[in-house]
Amino acid sequence: MFDFDALSQAIARQTVLCVGDLMLDEFVYGEVSRISPEAPAPVIAVERSEINIGGAGNVARNIASLGARCIFVGLIGDDEAGQQLRAELAREAGIESVLVADRSRPTTRKVRFVSEHFSTHMLRADWERAAPASAAIEQQLIDAILPLIERADIVLLSDYAKGVLTARVIRHAIDAARKAGKRVIVDPKSANFAIYRGVSLLTPNRKEFSEATRSRADTEQEIASAAQDAIRLADCEAILVTQSERGMTLVPRDGAPVHVPAYPVKVCDVSGAGDTVVAVLAATLAAGAEWEDALRMASAAAAVAVSKQGTASVTAAELRRKVLPHAYLAAEEKIVRDDSDLERRLAAWRAQGLRVGFTNGCFDILHPGHVKVLAAARAACDRLVVGLNSDASVKRLKGEDRPVQDERARAEVLAALEAVDAVAIFGEDTPIRLIELVKPSVLVKGGDYTREQVVGHEIVEAAGGHVMLVDIVRGFSTTALVDRARGTKR
Repeated sequence: MFDFDALSQAIARQTVLCVGDLMLDEFVYGEVSRISPEAPAPVIAVERSEINIGGAGNVARNIASLGARCIFVGLIGDDEAGQQLRAELAREAGIESVLVADRSRPTTRKVRFVSEHFSTHMLRADWERAAPASAAIEQQLIDAILPLIERADIVLLSDYAKGVLTARVIRHAIDAARKAGKRVIVDPKSANFAIYRGVSLLTPNRKEFSEATRSRADTEQEIASAAQDAIRLADCEAILVTQSERGMTLVPRDGAPVHVPAYPVKVCDVSGAGDTVVAVLAATLAAGAEWEDALRMASAAAAVAVSKQGTASVTAAELRRKVLPHAYLAAEEKIVRDDSDLERRLAAWRAQGLRVGFTNGCFDILHPGHVKVLAAARAACDRLVVGLNSDASVKRLKGEDRPVQDERARAEVLAALEAVDAVAIFGEDTPIRLIELVKPSVLVKGGDYTREQVVGHEIVEAAGGHVMLVDIVRGFSTTALVDRARGTKR
């Protein structure tokens, strides 16, 4: 498993130049309960509608929602839909848009009518002119794209065959990117892969790949075989064939093919899932990810996207929850962010009539003595809060050479224990403030303390709680373990 957080931080430092066909996606949701008396057609009782930035604009939205910066170049008409898209893009944090207006064509607009109850598309109405841009508009696009390449870490061409990515625009963009040492990803629509010559990665779906290579592309072996000629034709590093619920297969020019299965998920709406895939690939590859890691991130993002209604973008937080193991996330969620977070948890537990316990310590190197105290503490209550000394606090208490592990590492180890329900880091020398906040029913410490030595015993007992001392396991001490590891004795 790759380090998701390190990769996510690297993504936040990347800039993706995205060029492609922009469109306005509208979704009209309602219920269908009768057939029109005028014609054998269902009547939808409209309940709500949504407007989204679609096409290559959705790719840009996904890039930005992952935390990267996106420079987007697209084409709009001189109409209301175009102005609406311009305004919507201006409101998107992380997207810098450069839009060329073409008075000779309408802004591409798609309206989908969706049954709210069944989450199925009933009808789609399109306003578009699916023809290449004129020579004058083509030149405006090229003039807009070329100066932006130096500012980007990777270039992404999102082709919906609506006129932006003409053969000439594609050629200029790829050649300029290669000259600048930038990788280029193309989500293609043309069956002639030769027009993308010099690209780093092509990402056709299975149908597009089958048509371009004149192959069945039914199995991984057939895809791998057919891809070799296509790779030579396009002079690319790799071809990725996306196959919806069957996952995705990457065939590199050098090396063995890689297949990543799709995540099992309840599909709500597949609109824009391909946009999400190429956006994640661009952001992760720009951040230095290996092919397989980028594929796994893209597959997870696609699973999140199809579980949402409409043209959906995927956030880094959503992707993190999908990629990381459940046990890891469950432990991580036990670590308290701040006092208000802890107060919310305490209120929820007490609303359920649960008894809250508390114990604390440095827990620098977790050993059997710690585990016994924590298990005994949890057995005496319904929910256990563990107060953890911060690094600064440990240093003051134990010396300049401690702690051995930083507070985040110590908190994660504690949170992984079944006996622990919440970990709260405190910076003071004693946990008295935390105890006053928690007001535990039981306060637990090791048996090497007396009741009177336990910090906060007065507060707990005055509120009707009690102090519990747990017999310690002899022969275990963090300080002794550290000294032994360092070759010293105490």
